[in-house]
Parts: sequence; C-alpha cells; structure tokens
Amino acid sequence: MRLALGISYNGQAYQGWQSQLSGQTVQDKLEMALGRFTGQRVSTLCAGRTDSGVHGLMQVVHFDTPLERATSSWVRGTNAFLPRDIAVEWAQAVPDQFHCRASALSRRYAYILMESPVRPSVDAGRVGWAYRPLDMDLMRQAATHLLGTHDFTSFRASACQALSPEKTLQRIEISRRGAYWRFEFEANAFLHHMIRNIMGCLVAVGQHKHPPDWIQQVLLARNRDVAAPTFSPDGLYFLGPRYAPHWGLPDRTPAYDGLP
Repeated sequence: MRLALGISYNGQAYQGWQSQLSGQTVQDKLEMALGRFTGQRVSTLCAGRTDSGVHGLMQVVHFDTPLERATSSWVRGTNAFLPRDIAVEWAQAVPDQFHCRASALSRRYAYILMESPVRPSVDAGRVGWAYRPLDMDLMRQAATHLLGTHDFTSFRASACQALSPEKTLQRIEISRRGAYWRFEFEANAFLHHMIRNIMGCLVAVGQHKHPPDWIQQVLLARNRDVAAPTFSPDGLYFLGPRYAPHWGLPDRTPAYDGLP
C-alpha cells in the first residue's frame, strides 16, 4: 500500500527537511516516529525539501508499507512519537502511480515579514523583519517582472542541484495586515534559496533602494552577484504542493489558512 501524509512543522530547531548524519532534520524525526509506530524501517519521499529554519504547513510525503491501518490511526500513532513542533495533519491511501514530487502540478510558499523599528520577540524565528517602511506599489510592480518562464540564475544558490535554472513563476501576491506583510509565491518548482533571494530584492525595491525595473535587470543578468543578499529563512513557509483533483488530496491544511 502507498500512503501519503500531510506534515506541518516549525523549522527553527531543525537542519532543514532532508536527512543528515546529525539526525536533526524533520525527515529524520518523521521516519524515526514512523519506525516506532510501525515497528519497521520507513523511508519517505517529500514534495519539496526545505532549508534550515524554514517552516512547513503542508509538506506531503509518501511511502510504501505492507501495513493496513485506519488513516486516523496513522495520524494519531505517528504523532505520539513526534516532537511537539512536528505533526502529521492527515493520512490518505493513494494509488501506486502517485508520487508526491513528480505528481505535483505546482508548489506554493508564503513569506511572512514584520515591518517594525524593533526586531521581533514573540514572533522570533517565525517571521522575517524589515525595520524600514515598505512600499507595496513598488514591490508589486517589481514582482510583475518575475512572472512567467525565466532563467532564475540570479536568484539561485551556488549549492543548488537543480538540473536547470529555468522555472515558471505562476503567481506572486503581496498583501498586508497591520505590521505583517504576506508574500505568496507559486511556481512549477523552485531553485535553492530562490524565494529568499527574490525576497531580498523585493524588500530592496520596497525600501526605495532600487526602482521596480531593477529586478528585471537582475533577472536578465543571470548573475547571483548583482542581486540583493539572501533574506532570512525565519518567515518562509512551505504551503504545500498542488495536485490534480483526481488524487483527492487536501489542497491546504485548514488549521493554518489564517496565517498572516
């Protein structure tokens, strides 16, 4: 049987998603919990790896298992062995043809940024920070230059292992509620640090350091050195992949729809 799980996690305490020798990753903790629950070794594949400090609201994983249990049992049983900052939100049996990564039509992220002259305290590690005022109109103008299919080399980390820097950025939405800004991104796939590097450039435009069309110059340069510094991972959330309806998987994790 192939099983898909929806996972949420606060990434502050972990060295990203992907398993490492340290054992301090979200994948390590999940597979350890699944192993304790099932009494068997379980290896998972995920829809999109996240970096150290990045959070997940609907990471989707799949794995094959000979065990047949109620989906509610998979949720409760696995959660019993997970640390409090990682949780299985749902479980669902899927056809063998389903692949959490290859079957995804797109992937979605949100970046939550607090605009304040004083650094975050209660929200430390959960939001990014800008101490200078931001201009929404300028950032929205800049974002339009990134939509569509482009070579995103200028926004790619040097350690990126993607086969091609060409990605299709389908949507960027920028909104504000009080001191909190929300930047939402959707693309067919993302490069390593792509969103954090885009955020650095959008914030630079929003703070009047560059005009909106500067971001197009950065894009066309295909040179990481011309872009703004990589922004903090603190406010970055993986909202999850989007799948075709016939798979019958949740589109979002409802408990977190109210994220600022």
